[in-house]
Amino acid sequence: MVKVIRPDERDPGTAQTPGMKREAGISAALTDSKGLWMGTAVNSPGASSGAHHHGANESGIYILRGRVRFRWGENLEHVVDTEPGDFIFVPPFEVHLEENLDPENEAELLLARNSQEQIVVNVPDPRER
Repeated sequence: MVKVIRPDERDPGTAQTPGMKREAGISAALTDSKGLWMGTAVNSPGASSGAHHHGANESGIYILRGRVRFRWGENLEHVVDTEPGDFIFVPPFEVHLEENLDPENEAELLLARNSQEQIVVNVPDPRER
């Protein structure tokens, strides 16, 4: 059965990372989906998410609004700046974080994962060792 999930019906009860707010839009709980999870994430103006990974999940990210700097790698040494319209693929177990480069406006991301198991493993920032 086709289901429409309106913005006010999204589920904020999904796994979270400091500095970002995720909401599920397509999940087993909301739509009875079996293998697809989709949602949104918002970073406050100038905010950075904490370092994290998503276990065995592959993640797809689409930038809806804002400029977002992605860092990844063992020491978050890889960096790329993204803007609306960009897609980002994050492989399983890849430690990463997202930084909103705009000090005045939120950044919003569309998220997709290949599993209903919403693994979010928040880890210490490796740059602070």
